[in-house]
Amino acid sequence: MILCCGEALIDMIPNATGAYVPHVGGAVLNTAVALGRLGVSTGLITGLSSDPFGAMIADHMIASNVSTAFAVRSARNTTLAFVHLDEGQATYTFYDEGTATRQINPDDIDPVPSEIEAMFFGGISLCNPPVADSLLTLALAQPERRLVMADPNIRPSFVSDHDGYRTRLNALISRADIIKLSDDDLNWIEPGTASLADKAQAILGKGPKMFLLTEGGDGATAYLQGGRHLHVAAQKATVVDTVGAGDTFNAGCLAALRAADALDPAAIADLPEATLHDMLTHAARVAAVTVSRAGANPPWASELA
Repeated sequence: MILCCGEALIDMIPNATGAYVPHVGGAVLNTAVALGRLGVSTGLITGLSSDPFGAMIADHMIASNVSTAFAVRSARNTTLAFVHLDEGQATYTFYDEGTATRQINPDDIDPVPSEIEAMFFGGISLCNPPVADSLLTLALAQPERRLVMADPNIRPSFVSDHDGYRTRLNALISRADIIKLSDDDLNWIEPGTASLADKAQAILGKGPKMFLLTEGGDGATAYLQGGRHLHVAAQKATVVDTVGAGDTFNAGCLAALRAADALDPAAIADLPEATLHDMLTHAARVAAVTVSRAGANPPWASELA
């Protein structure tokens, strides 16, 4: 099983009349749902409220084959994210203070079972305490044999303490075996005029075995220790919106690595070129399906056959 760790929330997305309609979302939940739909055994560590939105989230997880057994249950409200779309590009306004996911403390999280193959961390749950510190503690506690992947999916306007956030991200990057960032995320973490390739090497210099860079319509690149890198073009798609695209890409990478029996930190640095290509191509393909339809709606494995 792959265990995803981070937020599950409600995206309030405007419909054709401009009215906001609730949809289950959250970057980490989207990754878990995409994994479940791709046939990968998946669980999610998140905060689940007893309110009606929490019930919507739990039903969505179960329908997409994501285990709710690892959730931290409470009566706190569900986080809301109001989505603003401009020519298909999404920006967000979050309502998160005191919510079921935000208020997770280290003692709320049960020990990770030994059969968990990999852990995925990301999203706005890394932004602000207490959940951000709780998830970092959890990530740093993982044994070296267990693969850790992270995608911060940075939302600078949501961060309450930028210095603390950078410190937290650097600690997570140092522990992670795989880090994935968009070009915008990379430029935030590594400011300055250096090229994306040089900034990618700076990320690898902090410890990860693989760095994945996504550039929207310009495709994605995997950078590995030792100077190896591989680029694949983006899959052609009619873009409805970009909600959940990067999250689905993450799931595609993890699913492809699992299919190749490569969910092993020791295997990442020496992945064959063909395995790297298959991973990136599969991730780009599943992400292309997500952007072709409204909201975070990752494909099922049967849709890719």
